[in-house]
Amino acid sequence: MAEKRKFKKRYCKYCEAKIDFIDYKDVESYKHSLSERYKIMPRRLTGNCKKHQDMVTDAIKKARQIALIPYVVDRKSVVPTAFEAL
Repeated sequence: MAEKRKFKKRYCKYCEAKIDFIDYKDVESYKHSLSERYKIMPRRLTGNCKKHQDMVTDAIKKARQIALIPYVVDRKSVVPTAFEAL
């Protein structure tokens, strides 16, 4: 039988920094939660706890509405790092 892989446990970056509120205007605080196409990454990849993941999601959605970050990125205009174009 194959051995089960042991993965390193991911920790919530916001809990370690003791952040209570994630502001939508501070793009630098939640940029690691976006993929290269500006999609919101899931908790299992970012390591965020549920409370902070919900705050990050709300902040990203508000930032999209006021055009701080784009909704969609075309295949042709994908950049290597997500915030290179900003």
